[in-house]
Amino acid sequence: MDSFRRDSTTPSHGSFSSGGNGVCLMRSSWKEDQHLSFIDFISTFLSANSFRLNFVPIAPDFIFNCGGLSVAFIFVTNWDCNNVAPIFNRVQQLKAQFSRFYVVITLPGKEEIDSFIDSYFKFGMVIGKPTFIPVKDLEMGFEKMVKIAHSSGVYKQEGIEEKFKAERKKLVQGMNFYLKVVTSIPGIDDHDANALSQAIGSVQAIAKASKEQILENTDLSTDKAEMVSRFLRDPKFYLSPKIN
Repeated sequence: MDSFRRDSTTPSHGSFSSGGNGVCLMRSSWKEDQHLSFIDFISTFLSANSFRLNFVPIAPDFIFNCGGLSVAFIFVTNWDCNNVAPIFNRVQQLKAQFSRFYVVITLPGKEEIDSFIDSYFKFGMVIGKPTFIPVKDLEMGFEKMVKIAHSSGVYKQEGIEEKFKAERKKLVQGMNFYLKVVTSIPGIDDHDANALSQAIGSVQAIAKASKEQILENTDLSTDKAEMVSRFLRDPKFYLSPKIN
């Protein structure tokens, strides 16, 4: 959940330095529930940031497309403490449909904030799935939406997502190598290797750990702890032929 303070980097009625050049789709029925002055603010803000606005019958309240990337939003402009179930039901339905999905909620006072926090856990929300963004006022909420959409498009254009994928791949490969090394120790299986990884760390850290440390921090048996300690500390032991 985001903070309630206006981000100093968020533009106020102005343009993003790198330009927007995207499309904003607004849910037609959502528009009908808002005050005309707020719709005017949205239109002006989007125009200033090079976004084109269209009104369409979509499931979310907004879908932004920037840099070829779509980001969906629910924008709750009136939090009714006595009727929150429909909001969370919508969230559950839509989060399975959009990989990039956020929920912006206007919470102007303590009563609304407390109600939201209680409801968030009551309805079994998982932090970050999706991301909820509480804000104090409508304009702040919409500015944050545009900033998120714009940033997502910029990241895609710069190939950052591909870099993330490459990093994840390296992590997976590193873990596979780790498992291969540790499970080469006689009697050590994947469960033991994972336990050592969580409690002790890298292969180098395991090699430095004593039998007592391994026993204290994992569920390995005494024989297995002794085997790990001997195998990684004694070159004659781990270089000698093994019978599989």
